[in-house]
Amino acid sequence: MQESNQVTPLRNGTANKRKLTRIAIQEEPDLRHKLVHALQTTLDVQSLLDIFIKYLNRQLPIGGLSYRHPSRGIHLSLGQDNRHHCDYRLITPRDNLGEIRFNRAKRFSEAEMARIESLLGTLIYPLRNCLQYQDALKAALHDALTGTGNRVAMDNAMRRELQLANRNEQPLALMMLDLDHFKQINDTYGHAVGDEVLHEVAQTVMQVARATDMTFRYGGEEFAVVLNNTDLRGAEIIAERVRTAISELEIQQGNHTLQVTASIGICQWKPEMHVKTFFEQADKALYLAKQQGRNRVVSQSPESAAVGA
Repeated sequence: MQESNQVTPLRNGTANKRKLTRIAIQEEPDLRHKLVHALQTTLDVQSLLDIFIKYLNRQLPIGGLSYRHPSRGIHLSLGQDNRHHCDYRLITPRDNLGEIRFNRAKRFSEAEMARIESLLGTLIYPLRNCLQYQDALKAALHDALTGTGNRVAMDNAMRRELQLANRNEQPLALMMLDLDHFKQINDTYGHAVGDEVLHEVAQTVMQVARATDMTFRYGGEEFAVVLNNTDLRGAEIIAERVRTAISELEIQQGNHTLQVTASIGICQWKPEMHVKTFFEQADKALYLAKQQGRNRVVSQSPESAAVGA
């Protein structure tokens, strides 16, 4: 048997209100006050749910908790997954805050579900704050047009990846990509079409690159892709795959089909290399790709990059 309730905590005359009005809810003294205070100490969704299930277990045994918000790409599971569960949609008049499930080996009674629903009310506003903070953080680190990371996100990622490469003695490569003759697209079709081209190219790069590769908009029509645990040969393979996918991209504009190409420069990082030099060498390789006819991949060897050749 499974129990499934879809309720709106902080509801006004919605389903299950009848159940709550006829069941006395016994709570540990001051539990609600302590829980409300504890939930205000974090803006991280997982930490918030950790706090909530900890306090909930002081009222009744809970085996595990899962939370999902598909539109935000959030899928979290805490504790165990058991046979019996009760489910709730966290919906207020203003927000859809996702879905939460409590589970355990023993069936939940109506009184226990009423107790859960009562305490769920304390979770609504802290959860909303966490999600809004996550949205703000994402907006601050993402390029709205292309869906890639922005320069701030790139600087943060590069510092982290350089530390990991140093600590683990792993290779690290950088790919710089620039669209060929992009100004002609803007001049001929307008900036709205140019924006669409940038978006489609960015999405293509992220789809073709590996899941661990990080794509950022470096500026204008130029993108940077950080390739962790990748040497120069591996970067060349990925870059060629990206270049081919972009050249095969077709973007419909009325009766016209736009096709674009990209020039790509890549460089492998060396321990003695400054991060500024890392970007300069990848940019130099990109410049050479442009000079040699565009729509191609040019790499800077670690040896030549190290001496600034």
